[in-house]
Amino acid sequence: MVRKRYQEAKTGFQLLKSIDADKYLKKIGLGKEDHYFWKQVGKALLCTYTLFGVAWLYNETSPLGWWTLKPRPKEERELAHLYERREFPYPGDAEAMEEFVAKGGMIGTTIGPKGIIETDKDSVNYQKEMQNKKFEQEAMKLWLRMRNEVVSELQEKGYDVE
Repeated sequence: MVRKRYQEAKTGFQLLKSIDADKYLKKIGLGKEDHYFWKQVGKALLCTYTLFGVAWLYNETSPLGWWTLKPRPKEERELAHLYERREFPYPGDAEAMEEFVAKGGMIGTTIGPKGIIETDKDSVNYQKEMQNKKFEQEAMKLWLRMRNEVVSELQEKGYDVE
């Protein structure tokens, strides 16, 4: 008669020591012979993310447009402060809120006498206002140029014009 031998049940630290981790790691591609490969992958990822980070930082702080070598137009530079990130005060800090409102508060909103926020300046009206302002500037330039031409012609003919 053959006597069956039972394996002792391992628990705790004995069980932990008996598990061959390298065998399982080797099966999923993380064995000792794969270390060089994963080291190269890590380096590639590090370089890639570094390049993306530098490009992102350059995009945030660049005087040029993104992917262009043309400088930003004068109008865009003048209006850049409207689109830059703003630091908003913590809502519980009354003194900082008062200072924030005194400096102009949120762009596009005005605080009425009763403290109600009135948002009458929407982006469409603002764009029309900017187009009108640009049109007026161009008209003024043209008017001054024409005026200067007439004055110079009259001065050439001998008239005293100021």
